[in-house]
Amino acid sequence: MYTFSSRSLDYQQRLIAFMDEYVYPNEPVWHAQRRAASNPWAPLPLVEELKSRARAAGLWNLALPHSRYGPALTNFEYAPLAEQMGRVHWSSEVFNCHAPESGNMEMLERYGTEKQIADWLPGMADGTHGSAFAMTEPDVASSDATNIRTRIEREGDHYVINGRKWWTSGAGAEHCRVLFVMGQTDPDNPSRHLRQSLVIVPKDTPGVTILRDLNILGYSDAPHGHAEVALDNVRVPVENILLGEGRGFEIAQGRLGPGRIHHAMRNIGMAERALESLCRRALDRHAFGKLLADQGVTRERIAESRIRIDQARLLVLNAAHRIDTVGAQAARMEIAAIKVAAPLMLVQVVDWAMQVHGAAGVTDDFGLGYAYARARIMRYVDGPEEVHRNTIARMELAKHR
Repeated sequence: MYTFSSRSLDYQQRLIAFMDEYVYPNEPVWHAQRRAASNPWAPLPLVEELKSRARAAGLWNLALPHSRYGPALTNFEYAPLAEQMGRVHWSSEVFNCHAPESGNMEMLERYGTEKQIADWLPGMADGTHGSAFAMTEPDVASSDATNIRTRIEREGDHYVINGRKWWTSGAGAEHCRVLFVMGQTDPDNPSRHLRQSLVIVPKDTPGVTILRDLNILGYSDAPHGHAEVALDNVRVPVENILLGEGRGFEIAQGRLGPGRIHHAMRNIGMAERALESLCRRALDRHAFGKLLADQGVTRERIAESRIRIDQARLLVLNAAHRIDTVGAQAARMEIAAIKVAAPLMLVQVVDWAMQVHGAAGVTDDFGLGYAYARARIMRYVDGPEEVHRNTIARMELAKHR
């Protein structure tokens, strides 16, 4: 049985109190400000105000283990906090714990040089500068990261980058200042995993063009967003490479492991909120002479939702514990398992919540349509579930060879 430290419990209580006082009451304000914004990519005043409150409350950069920029909570200690943030899709940014920011900060602090850290991390850590992670490409199956074709070629003291990226999280935001770009520096290397490198590219570098915002089932994710980005003869100093040539795949894998914990716990928070909505609706509506809550099919779905949510939570806590104790590499199977289980659970729970709301469930009146869109894309984020199932099966088979 997992138990949380007194420090983790203290942060949980403080975070829940903050959400109750400042986040939930301001959900209508967030939507109103977003609709009224003349520039959808500018930071929302509400979020900037709440970020200041969160910093003052000591609820800042909670997702950074082993970091001097936050309380350095372990992945296990942070997991229940990520769940609470996941209940409101925009609230992670209030605490500077949103994707891709938390993953990029951890990656930079872990793999960057002193100069790279000094140049970029302070602005990211205090929430004034945003960043983006550019790995996925439209012209190849990026579920296999070794397929990436963006070229990073050295010319003297510079790298020249050419390629096209999409689903580049955070690139559309007005306050985004830097992109972390993955591409090939050694395409002929016999090892497919040593061909790639990661370079730091300031967003205002000539040749960087934001082509479009990519909607999710018709919904825009502004002011954060997922962009398609063109890189045309982009030149950056050779000192902008992270860790050295050929280390890109290694860095990406190190970055994505803990990030999958964060996504999975946010999935659980979203599922809990969908189940709450389902139960309230079931207790409020009558059909065929009795409450929906008294219909057998509704009760079955409520029970199944509770079972699946709790199963997923325990899987995630186990993976977080494994990362903390044996490292992400040794916890690959546990990480892969949560990446499959949590999004599938979320899609189903949100779907059942929509169903009990009837036609209202597919409107924006209850937020379930947008929740479903976000749930569905989670089956792709940080690698499609097919890739993770293959990892699990391969490791399981290895036990019996």
